[in-house]
Amino acid sequence: MAKSVDRRTALTILAGSLAAGVIDPRAALGQPRRRVGRGVVSGHLEGATAGERILEEGGNAVDAIVAAALVAGVVDIGACGPGGYGGHMTVAMSNLPVRVIDFNSTAPAAARHDMFDTAPDGSVPGRVNERGWLAAGVPGTLGGMQLAIELFGTKSTGDLLAPAISLARGGVPLSEGTVRAIRGSLEFLRRDAGSARLLLIDGEPPSPGAVFRNPDLATMLESLAEAGTLDGFYRGEIGRVIAEAFQANGGIVTFDDMAAYHAHEVDPLVFEWMGQRVYTAPLTAGGATIVEALSILRALDSSGGSLRSPRARLESLRIAWKDRLDLFGDPEHSDVPLARLLSPGYAQEMAGRVATAMGRGRALRMEALSREQDGTIHLSAADDEGNIAALTLTHGGGFGSGVTVPGLGLILGHGVSRFDPRPGHPNSPGPGKRPLHNMCPTIVSRDGRPWLALGGRGGRRIPNATFDVLAGVLTGKTLDEAIAAPRMHTDGNMRVTLEESWPQADVDAIRQMGYEVRTGPSANISVAAIEADSGDLVTAVR
Repeated sequence: MAKSVDRRTALTILAGSLAAGVIDPRAALGQPRRRVGRGVVSGHLEGATAGERILEEGGNAVDAIVAAALVAGVVDIGACGPGGYGGHMTVAMSNLPVRVIDFNSTAPAAARHDMFDTAPDGSVPGRVNERGWLAAGVPGTLGGMQLAIELFGTKSTGDLLAPAISLARGGVPLSEGTVRAIRGSLEFLRRDAGSARLLLIDGEPPSPGAVFRNPDLATMLESLAEAGTLDGFYRGEIGRVIAEAFQANGGIVTFDDMAAYHAHEVDPLVFEWMGQRVYTAPLTAGGATIVEALSILRALDSSGGSLRSPRARLESLRIAWKDRLDLFGDPEHSDVPLARLLSPGYAQEMAGRVATAMGRGRALRMEALSREQDGTIHLSAADDEGNIAALTLTHGGGFGSGVTVPGLGLILGHGVSRFDPRPGHPNSPGPGKRPLHNMCPTIVSRDGRPWLALGGRGGRRIPNATFDVLAGVLTGKTLDEAIAAPRMHTDGNMRVTLEESWPQADVDAIRQMGYEVRTGPSANISVAAIEADSGDLVTAVR
């Protein structure tokens, strides 16, 4: 039986952690937090509290990040959860090669490339690919956590579930942000009986500070803790209940789809620059976009000067996004020319295009289909044994599909929405396919020693924000400087979003190239690092 902690004790632990400096609110302002101890976790307040407690009890960075993710799924209910569609985790254990766990959702066997009617702009009438039971594929989050425990963990599944179970049963105060998300999602949450029962009060949103409890979810997690594995979520009675809910509500996921699901251990994508090595999550994650843009910049200027040029960075990102949106999909089901796109020859060719455009003072002429996306949680962790991990997981948009499995308290992510609904696209839906997503948990090593884990939350803004921080780190900025530096966002077209902190001269130069420039937020980046000289464990969030 999992350990039980009442709500008062859980809040006392959190308050004590704040007082003791285990969680430093300054991290949310991008000011790095240094800590001497067993390890650090960044990216989510309550999750980090649980993760660092696991570290103090003898767990490693992977134990901590799994516990943190499970807690985040109970607290940050709009962004992720046990029914979330999935994500990726990049892990560097002190004595092993860097590995990636792919726990992306898979489409059910009944999915087809033409399963949705689409308008010319790619939209689907009624948005049934985004909200509702057709929008959900097989949820991958718990499969990923189980594989991480099996490969790299030292604690039992029950130990790592215990903090999440306690908070699900005892309750957590709803934040302003969560209540805003409920209000913004009210239309489709009301349409699903399970979601309305779980998240609304007489059909209306709760107030900030109201205590949210999910006893059905706590009971489900307790049963998995007692079994000592999360496998029963897919191949046991829980999986059968989930499949029956799909079938009863017009969804197409079956018990066979649930039972066939497995997370996978895969090789990272690797990029080298000036003695540093970047390891990031491969397709279907967003890491290939980062590596392609960095490769173009390396071809432009091996001294690193191009990484400091906002115009060069912008054009390189636009090329990478254009290729991503036109050509990327599940490489096991589509012919993705990734080797060519990441080759030195292609990087040199694209660098020539960028140099010509910059010489003319005009933007590259190309367009890409823009789509607003948000959501997601990212966690980074490091321990005093030299292990570091980066983990990104999601429902997708706020509350994912907007549907909840009755009796389980399980909100389902909307992985199917991350497919391109247009038939014949490399990222079109199909049986067993994994959708393209933006998450890109990344690790950086220096002199052969992994030292930095990072990633972000914020939908399509994630790859670009991660790229911007990497660009700073790779060209010699301190971690503080790289986190604080202004960021940009593009997804390949002529619209560019810049943070307010950009120098006006850079803003003017970009606008003069023909771009429509607007001011807006970047993704939120969370890092954990092991400083080489001091061995200090450092976190920052911005």
